[in-house]
Amino acid sequence: MKAALARIWRFVKRFEARVLIGLALAAGALWAFLSIADEMAEGETGVVDRRIILMLREPGDLTDPVGSKNVEEAVRDITALGGTTLVVLVTVVSVLAFVFHKKRVHAAVMAGVMLAAWGSSQATKALYGRPRPDLVPHEAYVYSASFPSGHSTMSTAAFLTLAMLVASLEARRRSKGLAYVMAGLVVVGVGFSRVYLGVHWPTDVLAGWFLGATWALLGWIALRALNAPTRGT
Repeated sequence: MKAALARIWRFVKRFEARVLIGLALAAGALWAFLSIADEMAEGETGVVDRRIILMLREPGDLTDPVGSKNVEEAVRDITALGGTTLVVLVTVVSVLAFVFHKKRVHAAVMAGVMLAAWGSSQATKALYGRPRPDLVPHEAYVYSASFPSGHSTMSTAAFLTLAMLVASLEARRRSKGLAYVMAGLVVVGVGFSRVYLGVHWPTDVLAGWFLGATWALLGWIALRALNAPTRGT
């Protein structure tokens, strides 16, 4: 018994303040996701959701998103960054790159986060079964339930986790910051594109961000817990 307690204590001691902060953030992100889901299920988000979608349409013509045709095409390109094909490609290339550089824990974390994010996204879509927006025509093909946004969930999990893993191997703070800034821009861009194209309610996107961030934060905690080689993360 004493030996078991000693092992548990040694494990707990390895959890630095930053890891405890990470746990708190992950718990906060999960709580935020569940809170949004609860509000959505009770119909409390409908007014805000509709108002934001209508703000992104030309007055008097709900079939026309605001902006020129070039803007619309650019937004379609951005939304593809969160699509299944590109996210799978990013994941596979990242995992192989980490393996080739003998960073097997990093590779395992990347793969594990993405599998967990995908599974939770599919499960919650089936659980809540929210219909897609019906206010405006869809500017992109959709085939699954609306809540949470799969594009937002998967892009957040993929790019935030990848930024975290890259930053853990980078010594320079500017390079670390650049990785997170680029990931943030992609995540925000993908989320905005889903609402702009009329294929998701805004709360679908917000929930997807929190769900994806939960898994990315848990991935960071796993990286620390597994004692992966890092450089100042």
